[in-house]
Amino acid sequence: MSRAPLPVLLVLCAVGAAAAAVPRYREASHFTNSAAAQCPPPLPASDADAACSPHAAVHVAMTLDASYLRGTMAAVLSVLRHASCPESIHFHFVASSATGSAAAELRDTVRASFPSLAFRVYPFADEKRVAGLISTSIRGALDRPLNYARSYLASVLPSCVRRVVYLDSDVVLTDDIAALAATPLSGEAAVAAPEYCGANFTAYFTPGFWASPALSSTFADRRACYFNTGVMVLDLVRWRRAGYTAQIEEWMELQKRVRIYELGSLPPFLLVFAGRIAAVDHRWNQHGLGGDNYRGLCRSLHAGAVSLLHWSGKGKPWDRLDAGRPCPLDAVWAKYDMLRPAAGIESS
Repeated sequence: MSRAPLPVLLVLCAVGAAAAAVPRYREASHFTNSAAAQCPPPLPASDADAACSPHAAVHVAMTLDASYLRGTMAAVLSVLRHASCPESIHFHFVASSATGSAAAELRDTVRASFPSLAFRVYPFADEKRVAGLISTSIRGALDRPLNYARSYLASVLPSCVRRVVYLDSDVVLTDDIAALAATPLSGEAAVAAPEYCGANFTAYFTPGFWASPALSSTFADRRACYFNTGVMVLDLVRWRRAGYTAQIEEWMELQKRVRIYELGSLPPFLLVFAGRIAAVDHRWNQHGLGGDNYRGLCRSLHAGAVSLLHWSGKGKPWDRLDAGRPCPLDAVWAKYDMLRPAAGIESS
């Protein structure tokens, strides 16, 4: 029996291994607008045509990359499952511009699982410039340029998009996202998010920052509270008008010269917006579920109602499920896991 040359065998093995490594996600059920809700006409399932449609009731922005794709797919499914007008939601995915073919594969994966979803994938054109602005943080995962894409949505998304809900990839919703998207932004507020004024706000900046009157006076006339940037409602019209991206970059440039914080993209957001945002009920960001439980200490929900669960922190539910060490709340996330067989959550 003839055998292929060794180099050919190696190539074939490599191709087979690569193919096996690509996750195969199942196709979701088709979600339709509720007859009882006053929904606009369904959006066309196109990468471009629906982005500026006047029928887009809600715009949602997320990042799209291979490392968190499993979380993104679950988040999208949860949004559609609980929306009264799922066919009127447009998703905007920002992907790394450095991996064109990989971005196309991610786009095709989303389309295969959600054939009728209205979405568009945008290359993060500012990625190289952002990489030059990033300072090393205490967590390497926070130093990826794509983690800063939320600061550039006003320029990445079409100018016709006036308001968008930004979601991290490690969330699931248990409520209608239209209620979150409709959050009133009074005055000139460009950001709405749950505030946590009981948190130690000073801990997000270095002692040197607070010791400098020129720097610490940034918060002198503001009731600055911590807020989590993984769930936000953004008024992009006000953002563009005020030039908030440039203000965030100014703080990042200062950080390169004088270290004023230790975390990644959060502190610049706090410097620009803390004390100047519209408050959102805490039920829309039950965050911290991926914190210390990565080391076996499972966290429970905060007191109160729950509309969104957020596994912020190192411990992601898909990792713990695969390792056979899930926390109790990971069972909620597992209902939306597109890598697993349907659990009845879509049609229940």
